[in-house]
Amino acid sequence: MTVVEAVAERVARFGSLRFDEFVELALYHQPDGFFAGGGGAGRAGADFLTSPEVGPLFGAVVANYLDAVWVDLGRPDPFVVVEAAAGRGALAIAVLAAAPECARALRYVLVERSEVLRARQSEHLPLGAPFEILGPSVDPEDPVPSPTEGTGPLLCSLEELPSEPVDGVVLANELLDNVPFRLFERVAGTWHEVRVTLDGDQLVELLVVAEADVTARLSALAPDAVDGARVPLQQGAVDWLADALGVVRDGAVLVVDYADTTPSLAARPQAEWLRTYVHHGRGDGPLEQPGRQDVTCEVAVDQLARLRAPSSSTTQADWLRQHGIESLVDDGRRRWEAGAATGDLAALAGRSRVREAEALTDPSGLGAFTVLEWRVR
Repeated sequence: MTVVEAVAERVARFGSLRFDEFVELALYHQPDGFFAGGGGAGRAGADFLTSPEVGPLFGAVVANYLDAVWVDLGRPDPFVVVEAAAGRGALAIAVLAAAPECARALRYVLVERSEVLRARQSEHLPLGAPFEILGPSVDPEDPVPSPTEGTGPLLCSLEELPSEPVDGVVLANELLDNVPFRLFERVAGTWHEVRVTLDGDQLVELLVVAEADVTARLSALAPDAVDGARVPLQQGAVDWLADALGVVRDGAVLVVDYADTTPSLAARPQAEWLRTYVHHGRGDGPLEQPGRQDVTCEVAVDQLARLRAPSSSTTQADWLRQHGIESLVDDGRRRWEAGAATGDLAALAGRSRVREAEALTDPSGLGAFTVLEWRVR
């Protein structure tokens, strides 16, 4: 069954479906959804470029950050890093290549919904069994370290977040923009929900007056919204954050994404913050070609903050500088100057760091992403 057929089946039963239900089908429907079919980040043959796909420099900075958290926590073993929406594993590959200080204690868990993308992880990463890697390092009845203690890095892959709390970090790079969201429009002073239905064989919008509790919530989030204004309601992202905070016993949740606030989104045209991507370019409208293009929405930080305010918020460019990107680039520049004449591979990699840093810190591109951190103790 295709995405369009799945939508049509639900329209036949219910008359229409909510926008978050449509996005869920468009992105994750088996086997025809965008991510279910293997769409996503990368270079040749992919649909968009994320920071880990620019090159290994982003992962090297993330490794610096993980070391800093590990030291701050007292160097626990195991030190568990859970990467949500890990895709084919590009970030994990780069983090391990950077040889972080925490490596011997590191248990790296890649979480990815797409079965196709999970299968690609094992092409470049030595994945083990989750029950072996996420098991306790010490038997509570026999306090003898397990054979896996001090033998990291150990890796495994899961379809969803772990169920037991860990000491470590939950990472989410460009995940929350893909979490399905409801959509609303202000009409004649009243909030209406944007639903999806069919007109013949075309997917079209249907506006329905929002429920009273939703109206009250939207009025609090965007009290000055004018007629014609649209906003997303990102309860799915809030629920994910609650789950992620529940995974961390001691450590941090780190989210990187393009972000804004609900009042600001209400003041902007929808096409600026609800975007589609395919083959490294902007796609059509979100109702066009469902399952063939990525559907993304900027993250409303104020909605997340109603659950729990982040401990820190900064741009990706500033976050990278805080965690050592400039020293990594300086080191790369020295390698290039030392080995350029011979074409040494290390020298070429050093030169690449300069170009990667420019892309990662570009204030009109990836550098403008927001980095949110929640510390958990």
